[in-house]
Amino acid sequence: MKAGAEQNARLSGRAVVVLSIAAGGAIANNYAIQPALSFIAADFGVPVAPITAVASGAMTGYLLGLVLLVPLVDKLSPRALIPGQMFALAFALVLAAWAPGPDALIACFVLVGATTTVAAQSSAVVGKCADPQSRAQLMGTVSAGISAGILLSRFVGGVLAQWYGWRGALLAFAAFVTVSAVCVIPLLTAERPLGHTEYFLTLRSMPPLIRASRQLRLRIYAGMLWFFAFNLIWVGLAVRLAAPPYNLDAATTGLYSLAGLLGLVVTRVAGRLADRFGSRAVIVCGLALAAFSACALTFALGHPVATAAALAVFDAGCFAAQVANQACVVAIHPARAGALNSAYLTFYYVAGAIGTAIAGMVAINAGWEVLALLATITTATAAIISALVMTSVPVGNRRDFQTHNTDTEQIQ
Repeated sequence: MKAGAEQNARLSGRAVVVLSIAAGGAIANNYAIQPALSFIAADFGVPVAPITAVASGAMTGYLLGLVLLVPLVDKLSPRALIPGQMFALAFALVLAAWAPGPDALIACFVLVGATTTVAAQSSAVVGKCADPQSRAQLMGTVSAGISAGILLSRFVGGVLAQWYGWRGALLAFAAFVTVSAVCVIPLLTAERPLGHTEYFLTLRSMPPLIRASRQLRLRIYAGMLWFFAFNLIWVGLAVRLAAPPYNLDAATTGLYSLAGLLGLVVTRVAGRLADRFGSRAVIVCGLALAAFSACALTFALGHPVATAAALAVFDAGCFAAQVANQACVVAIHPARAGALNSAYLTFYYVAGAIGTAIAGMVAINAGWEVLALLATITTATAAIISALVMTSVPVGNRRDFQTHNTDTEQIQ
């Protein structure tokens, strides 16, 4: 019996649901502290500007974790890896709650960001263990949990910080993560993946994996383009609405984020549709809708209802594409789900970081219309690339992924 089949027998629907909640609660810690940055600055007696490095520290740690920790899915048993990293996340949050100064807090949030990649590990574990016929749907359940965690994180973090202070908020999140870790332990298999490779060999093999698979490269390119556009739109929106003639405050601007609720529903629907009709159709249709919505945003900004509707469709299209695309990445070779997910998500989040970094500059210097048009073009390009991806893995690519010996030969 293959490793995937053995693990799938042990991964119940309850396990997937609990993993999705745990993954959402974990990744929320990258964002939940952001509303409390002014409280932290006042507590330490420093300006707010240096404290914003806490948020960037979490993102830096997350990228490091994608490269260094997610590949552990291919080496360790789910029962050892997922709860173990969640306990590490809880410990990092406790350390952050007791940080004596800004530098220590930033360092702690690098650790927090790295350990929140347990969310990506959970998605990879589900993809590795699932039957091919239900892989996209089950991964969509985890994606919905992750999306809910991101969407609700700032609201919950702000409320907890207001009630209990920022240190108390961090301890509350640490408690939630600890409880989640305890809950997932009996639901996961203790068996190590069959054919697992040595850790450093897995890290070294990721560039050859990307070179070996045209399908993986195209899926990475498409994911990078739409996540770049996604961050471009949302960060640019906040910058533009804060400026004349809108002059909206942060709370009012934040209401637009509720448009993302549609994406939570779409993730599960998209998974079912991908399993039934194929991922290519779901990805291309989702991205076509997202491109159309981004184009509509060029002239809808002065109309709140139209803007919210366009944002909802844009989010839903991107979320649908992500669920189907990530399921296809894992399907290239499920036994290497950790390495494949690591490679894909690393480039995915780098592109998102670039979109975040330039959004303000584009919105201010070139204007909202140019920003929305750029998002339209990049999303449409992602749809075209996705239409070119082959529905099956070429025989040569399968051979390149098969064994530890092959990986060694490729690296040497």
